[in-house]
Amino acid sequence: MVSSLKPRSSLDADSVREAYRRWARMYDKVFGGVSAFGRRRAVAAVNALPGERVLEVGVGTGLALPSYAANKRITGIDLSEDMLALARERVKRDGLRNIDELMVMDAENTSFADNSFDIAVGMFVASVVPHPDLLLAELKRVVKPGGHILFVNHFLAPGGIRLKVEKVMARASRALGWHPDFAIESLLPPEDMARATITPVPPAGLFTLVTLPHEKTK
Repeated sequence: MVSSLKPRSSLDADSVREAYRRWARMYDKVFGGVSAFGRRRAVAAVNALPGERVLEVGVGTGLALPSYAANKRITGIDLSEDMLALARERVKRDGLRNIDELMVMDAENTSFADNSFDIAVGMFVASVVPHPDLLLAELKRVVKPGGHILFVNHFLAPGGIRLKVEKVMARASRALGWHPDFAIESLLPPEDMARATITPVPPAGLFTLVTLPHEKTK
C-alpha cells in the first residue's frame, strides 16, 4: 500500500536550514563523491534537452554548476544561505558565465512567474522538502508547457537488506536533513509515474533519475 511507504518523520524548513548549516563546509567531501554519478546523469540529461532557461532546485554548494552546457542559463535556488555562499564562491572561482542567479528561496513556494523556465531539475531535494506534492506542483507552474521536470534522488528500496537499513536510518532524518525512507510514490502521482522515464543510476542503483515531460494544460 503506497501510504505505508511514505516517510514517517516530517522535516520542516527550519530543520532543513539547520541541518545544512551544519553540513555546508563538509558537504562536498561527505556527499560529493557518492552523489557524483547521479549529478552527472542529471546534468547530462538537462544538457541534452531543448530549451535554454534552467531552474536548479536545491543547488546547494553548486557542485553541478560547472557541468552545464554553456548555452544553458542557470538559476539556482536553495533554502540554505550557508550553502549558497559556497556556490557563489564556486561561480567566481571557476569563472562561470552562464549562472544568472543564486537565490534563497522555498522550492515549494517560489516567486517566479508562471512558465519562467524550459527545464527544472531537483538534485537530491525531493526527499528534503516537507511536501513533495507541493514541490512538484510548483515546478509544473514555473516550467513552460512542453518543457521538462527532472529529479535525481534516493528512493526507498522495494525490499531486501537496503529497505531495512533505510528504515533504521529514517530515525535520524532530522539530523541528516533528508528522508532515507522516501518512496517515489510520495513524489509522483500515478498519472505522472506512467509518463515519466525512470532510470536507475550507479552506484548499485542507489539513486534514480526521473524525467517528466511537462504537458500542456488542457
